[in-house]
Amino acid sequence: MSAMNVEQARWNMIEHQIRPWEVLDQEVLDLLYALKREDFVPAAYRMLAFSDMEIPIGQGQLMWPPKLEARVLQELALKPTDQVLEIGTGSGYFTALLARLAQHVYSVEIQPELMASAAANLRRAGIDNVTLELGDGARGWTKHAPYDVIVLTGSTPVLPPQQLQQMKAGARLFAVVGEPPVMAARLFSCAGEGRYSSVDLLETRIAPLTNALQGERFSF
Repeated sequence: MSAMNVEQARWNMIEHQIRPWEVLDQEVLDLLYALKREDFVPAAYRMLAFSDMEIPIGQGQLMWPPKLEARVLQELALKPTDQVLEIGTGSGYFTALLARLAQHVYSVEIQPELMASAAANLRRAGIDNVTLELGDGARGWTKHAPYDVIVLTGSTPVLPPQQLQQMKAGARLFAVVGEPPVMAARLFSCAGEGRYSSVDLLETRIAPLTNALQGERFSF
């Protein structure tokens, strides 16, 4: 794909996929133009970097579709002082988006291979306000808690209470909660210790976090 065609494809993605999903925040849209999504996509899928689909990135993991990345970024309303926890680094693209808008991102990845490729992608993009850590963050990550923003990039049947307890007052947490076929993309807010509220943004389906907390199984 020529440089001109890449920019046309990026424009199409933003105008025809992302704007129709009510993503109108100019800072977010400008960032989507500036940060090269194609540089975070495995070479075999580079031609699909701007498609409305999940892209396989290895280890059975998938990148979110661009419109979900953009919508979640807008809903989190990141501030330059925010300390962010991301559970599931994946390709590092969403990590990079968060890092461009926040002060620092702590991103936890359970797969060493994905962590290594994300580190290389972030280096190439010149992003240095990210700390990548290898581990299982499905039930939170106490090491740098509390956080201003928490993002779970895989779904969870039930949100573990530990995740909420690691939020500062005023913090936002994004998670896709539930089980197929219906999952809710949900934004949680913390008004102070033990005071949480949530709003469902939309229905979507994404792959679960490794070791996600399972709900109670009822038998009749």
